Amino acid sequence: MKGFPTRAPMELEDRPRAQQWMVDTLWSEQAVGIVGGEPKCGKSLLALDLAVAVATGVPCLRHYRSAGSGTVLLFAAEDAGHRVRKRLQGIAHAAATPFDELDIAVIDVPTLRLDQRSDRQRLQETVERIEPRLLILDPLVRLHSVDENAAGEVAPILGFLRELQRRFETAVLLVHHARKSGGSRPGQALRGSSELHAWGDSNLYLRRRDRKIVMTVEHRDAQGLSDIELELVDDGYGPAFRLHRKAADEDRPETATVEQRIVRAIAQAEKPLSKAQIRSRAAARNASVVAAIERLTQEGRIERAPKGRYRLAAAEADREPQPPAATNGSAGRGVPVPVPRNP
Repeated sequence: MKGFPTRAPMELEDRPRAQQWMVDTLWSEQAVGIVGGEPKCGKSLLALDLAVAVATGVPCLRHYRSAGSGTVLLFAAEDAGHRVRKRLQGIAHAAATPFDELDIAVIDVPTLRLDQRSDRQRLQETVERIEPRLLILDPLVRLHSVDENAAGEVAPILGFLRELQRRFETAVLLVHHARKSGGSRPGQALRGSSELHAWGDSNLYLRRRDRKIVMTVEHRDAQGLSDIELELVDDGYGPAFRLHRKAADEDRPETATVEQRIVRAIAQAEKPLSKAQIRSRAAARNASVVAAIERLTQEGRIERAPKGRYRLAAAEADREPQPPAATNGSAGRGVPVPVPRNP
């Protein structure tokens, strides 16, 4: 066959809405994109929150559901290992998920240059070996020595990352700086060529407003979110973001009961869950979760497992759709399980 292969529109993949999100309404499945913002506004912390959500299946920011779980590959160019560890510990504790079970692989080299062929080759080989569901590179400015304002110099780097995404079916997240004064849209404030803004399928932007941190969400193929206020908390384990209480209350449609959310969370888990893990994944108050677990146990829908954890009872497991088997040896690389919108 000469030339490029082709397919008819009917032969192209049809992906239902429930399978379009890696993290509901925040990041599309297998999307490339940018977490951007002004200096010192928490870009790296937000990227790590996404990493924990994808690696464990817990909701990002304790609110936005993750469709299954999979390995995350991370390179933090500006932060020492102990700082990355502290941040991940804080986020894991806030999300009520075990820190020592995080499925995150941290690239352990002092530098990684995307404008150097040898480093691109090593990164590609690492992606092929790890098979991550999400690749995070933080920040872009430390990953090259090209002129970010020159589209002709930036485009090959972005093209390489898009090639990784398509070849290995992984999402790619770049952390990138933005100017303090930009255009009417947050993406227009990203430093460097407009190629960066155009490249992203899902982009998250952070900015400070009257001592508050505000997140804006933008997608190529879906409606974005705007002006979501975040607050920084630290309970002694490390810093973590969470939605401002008012924002969380305003974005809480009652689409499922606590019992339904608990059953779905347990069904999607690969092993029995503790009460703390159930509370995080069901995004409900502790008292409501405790009462719902007692009711579900009495009804025979869930049962107590060793070490104070819970699993579906046999009869319920037969009724509840199960997560698909992982493909290519990577957890969560099959079709994601439909999940309810943000509770």
